Amino acid sequence: MSVLDGPRTELRHVIYGGSAYWATYDNGELRLNDGRLVAERDVRYLPPCNPTKILCIHLNYQSRLYEFTGANKPPVTPTYFQKPVTAINAHNGELVRPEGYQYLNYEGEVAAIIGKVTRNITPDQVWDHLRGFAAGNDVGLQDMRDTDAGSMLRVKGGDGFCPVGPGIVSGIDIRKSSLRTYRNGRLVQEGAVSDMLFGIDYIVADLARHITLVPGDVIMTGTPANSRPMEVGDLIEVEVTGLGRLGNRVVASPSPRATVGHQPTDSDAVRRVALGNDDRLPADLKK
Repeated sequence: MSVLDGPRTELRHVIYGGSAYWATYDNGELRLNDGRLVAERDVRYLPPCNPTKILCIHLNYQSRLYEFTGANKPPVTPTYFQKPVTAINAHNGELVRPEGYQYLNYEGEVAAIIGKVTRNITPDQVWDHLRGFAAGNDVGLQDMRDTDAGSMLRVKGGDGFCPVGPGIVSGIDIRKSSLRTYRNGRLVQEGAVSDMLFGIDYIVADLARHITLVPGDVIMTGTPANSRPMEVGDLIEVEVTGLGRLGNRVVASPSPRATVGHQPTDSDAVRRVALGNDDRLPADLKK
């Protein structure tokens, strides 16, 4: 059955009573896989998948393209980057901003989760190879953008910089969903999945031409305009129609002990990405 076909199911991974369980979620109730029904307030969340790879597309919404480049013409083909698997994080997990850094940005996204071994498939076959979808946040420490030759390893690769959840949902047509990001309850990003420049089926088929994707792998599918820095104490929530609402809070940590290597910078290039180009963005794309 295609991941787009009903009935809707949602699988969450939680800790209850000190042990880890898989649970189904329906109408505010969690049923553990041993049959017990428990309250959501009594569990702690784990990531709903265990990826061997986290692969991410660069620009994939018209509003973000315009914000970045001032151009309306999409690229002919997409480009990608990779987050280390240690970036995976869960619903209610912390987003850590080290002392001395100021541009820790949110990027609300749809995460597509691989459900079976996927290699050399066509776009129309993709929906049969996905386990489901989740809300995601492609967190970036933009202070480090002036290093790593464009790979964004240290911008996007920090521990916990890829919250996904609360669970994995199947049985909805994600192509009809919309994405919204909230900062302390205020709407700061909005975009319809149909506004993607390259659809989820295109992205997965493109990557699988050369890379074997396995169950649990995460494909991050891009963010709309208005990614901005978070402050310590902020609650960032990413809501996707039919998937639920992923929430994470920003906390502070001491600065790294080692003083070697590239240090955080506040250059024009860093600010352009971290703070956006609000003067360029048309009113109808400012969300």
